[in-house]
Amino acid sequence: MENVYGYLMKYTNLVTGWQYRFFVLNNEAGLLEYFVNEQSRNQKPRGTLQLAGAVISPSDEDSHTFTVNAASGEQYKLRATDAKERQHWVSRLQICTQHHTEAIGKNNPPLKSRSFSLASSGNSPISQRRPSQNAISFFNVGHSKLQSVNKRANLPPDHLVEVREMMSHAEGQQRDLIRRIECLPASGHLSSLDQDLLMLKATSMATMNCLNDCFHILQLQHASHQKGSLSSGTTIEWLEPKIPLSNHYKNGADQPFATEQSKPVAVPEEQCVEESGPLAREPEEISADDEVEDTCDNKEDDLGAVEEQRSVILHLLSQLKLGMDLTRVVLPTFILEKRSLLEMYADFMSHPDLFIAITNGTNGATAEDRMIRFVEYYLTSFHEGRKGAIAKKPYNPIIGETFHCSWRVPKSEVASTVVSSSSTQAITNHTPLSEETLSQVGSDYYTVRFVAEQVSHHPPVSGFYAECAERKMCVNAHVWTKSKFLGMSIGVTMVGEGVLSLLEHGEEYTFSLPCAYARSILTVPWVELGGKVSVNCAKTGYSASITFHTKPFYGGKLHRVTGEVKHNITNTVVCRVQGEWNSVLEFTYSNGETKYVDLTKLAVTKKRVRPLEKQDPFESRRLWKNVTDSLRESEIDKATEHKRTLEERQRTEERHRTETGTPWKTKYFIKEGDGWVYHKPLWKLIPTAQPA
Repeated sequence: MENVYGYLMKYTNLVTGWQYRFFVLNNEAGLLEYFVNEQSRNQKPRGTLQLAGAVISPSDEDSHTFTVNAASGEQYKLRATDAKERQHWVSRLQICTQHHTEAIGKNNPPLKSRSFSLASSGNSPISQRRPSQNAISFFNVGHSKLQSVNKRANLPPDHLVEVREMMSHAEGQQRDLIRRIECLPASGHLSSLDQDLLMLKATSMATMNCLNDCFHILQLQHASHQKGSLSSGTTIEWLEPKIPLSNHYKNGADQPFATEQSKPVAVPEEQCVEESGPLAREPEEISADDEVEDTCDNKEDDLGAVEEQRSVILHLLSQLKLGMDLTRVVLPTFILEKRSLLEMYADFMSHPDLFIAITNGTNGATAEDRMIRFVEYYLTSFHEGRKGAIAKKPYNPIIGETFHCSWRVPKSEVASTVVSSSSTQAITNHTPLSEETLSQVGSDYYTVRFVAEQVSHHPPVSGFYAECAERKMCVNAHVWTKSKFLGMSIGVTMVGEGVLSLLEHGEEYTFSLPCAYARSILTVPWVELGGKVSVNCAKTGYSASITFHTKPFYGGKLHRVTGEVKHNITNTVVCRVQGEWNSVLEFTYSNGETKYVDLTKLAVTKKRVRPLEKQDPFESRRLWKNVTDSLRESEIDKATEHKRTLEERQRTEERHRTETGTPWKTKYFIKEGDGWVYHKPLWKLIPTAQPA
C-alpha cells in the first residue's frame, strides 16, 4: 500500500492546545510519523507511533476529531478538516494497524499457561520480566474486529490473572509516585505544586481508572465467550470505577479548601448593613401581582477548551481522590453558571403549559393519559433545566436561600397542548406567549407558583414546591446533591424524590431524578445525564421506567434516553419513548400511533420574578447579584471574591449556631420523616376527590 500524508491538527497539551502538523502514514513500517511542516519531512520526525496493537477511534465530540491509541499507552488526538478527510485517515490507519497487529500475532504465539498467586507480589511476573521486553510482543493486542475478539477469547483464564497481577504492580508504582511527589517541598526549584507534576499526578490517577475499566471489559468478554459470542448489539457501559483504587491520597481529606490563597475581601458598606443581624425566618406571602416577566438574559457559553485555567484545575485535581465527596470542595469560579441551583430547579418548569395539561379536569382524561402526559412533561424539562449539555454548574445555595417565581399560561395555550395518545400531532411549534396575551386578567390564564429553599447545608438539601391552584395540582420535592470525583469526570447524584399531587383525581405520582456527569474535565468539558428513574402512581397502578444512557465505552450515541409506561395490574406497556433528552423525543403508543417532540423548537415560557429591590436579601438573585454581575463582565477574580464572602459568612454563622446550640429554622419547608414538605401545600387547603 502507498503511504498517506497530509496536514492534521494535533492536540499537544493544555498550554499549547491544537497545532497543525504534517503527518505521514508509513504502511511498510507500520508507523505514524509527524513533522513540524512538509518542508521538514526529510529530517527526523518530531514524533512516531507504532501502529501494531493500536486502536483508532473516531471521536463523538464532532465529525472531525479522532484518536490513535498505541499499545505503548501513547495517544495522538487529531483533527481533520472535515468528516470526509477524517474517514479517509481512519480507514487507512485501521487497515495498516490490522495488518501489522496480525503479523506480530503470528510471530509471537501466546505465552504458555501459568498460574500465579495474587498474594505473591514478590514473585509476580512483572518483577521477573526483563525491562527491555517489548510490550507489544507480550500483549497480543488485536484490533477491535470480531476476528481479534475471538482470538482473545481463546486465552486461558489464568492469562487474565497475570494481567491482574501486572495491574496490581502498576497500582503500587503509582502509589509510590504520588508519595514521592507529595514528599517534595512546597516551594523551591522542584516543588510538590509544580504544574507538570500536578498533571502527572492527575493523569496517572485517571490512567489507572481507565485500565481497570478495560480489564473489567476483558473479563466480561471472556465470560461471555465461555457461554457464547457477544450479540451484535451489545454495548458495555461504565459510570464509575469497577475496581476502586486504594485509599491512599493524603491530600484528599474531607476538609474545605479554596483553589487559591484566601485573602481579605472588602465588603460594600450597604451589604454589611443588610446582612448583619438575624433575618426574619417567618414565611412571606408573595403576591403574583408584584412579579413581572423576567428580562434577565443570562445566556451561557460552553466552557470550550480550558487551557487558560490549567493551573487552577491541576491544583484542584491534585487534592482529590477517586470517589471523594465534593460537597465541601470549593470549585473554581470560572465553571459557574450565572444562576443558583434553586433557580435551576425553577427552570425545570419552563414548559408550564405541559405541566398544567397533565390533568384535564375530572372528565375527558383517563389515568393512562395522565401518566403519559406526566412522562412527556418530565422528559421535556431537562433541556431547559440543564441548559442543553453545557458543562457548567449553578451556584451552591447557602442555607436559608430562597427563590420565588411564577408563570402565566393562557387557557387557550393549555388546551392546544393537550394531545391524546391517539394523535400523531407533534409538539414542535408553540409560538412564544406575547406580553399582551399574558396581561389578560382573571380566568383568561392559569398561574403556576414556585418556591424553593435551601433547607440544609450539610448535607446540602434543597426543597421546592410548585402549584396551580385552579387546576388543583401541585408538586413537592426535596433533593440532596452528592458530587463525587471519578478521575477525568465528576458525577452528581440527585438523592431524594418528588411527588406530583392531582387533587381532582386523588392521585399521587412519585418520581426520582437522574445523575449528571461532567466529562473530559481536563480538555473540553461536556455534560451527560445517566441512570434509571421511575414514576409510580399507587392508586391507578400505572408506572414508568426511564433510563438515561451514558456514552458507552465503545460506540453509541450521546444523551440517549429510553423508557416505557406500563399498567402494572395487566402488565401491559401502553407507551414507549426513545430519543435524546436535549434534542428529539419519539413517543409510540399501544395503538401504533407515534408523536415527536422537538425540544429545540419547544417554546419556553418566561418566568415572572419580583424586581431585585423588592426581593428579600436571601432571595437567590439578590444574594448572588455581585457574583452574577462579575461573571457577566468576565471579571473572574472579582466574582471569586464576592463568592468567597458569601461562603465565609455562611461558615461563620454556622459556627455561631453550633457554639450557642441554636438550631436552624427553615422558612417555607417542614421536615417530615426523611423528607421536606412545603408548609402550606395545596392538599391541606383543597380536599381531594378520593384520598390516595
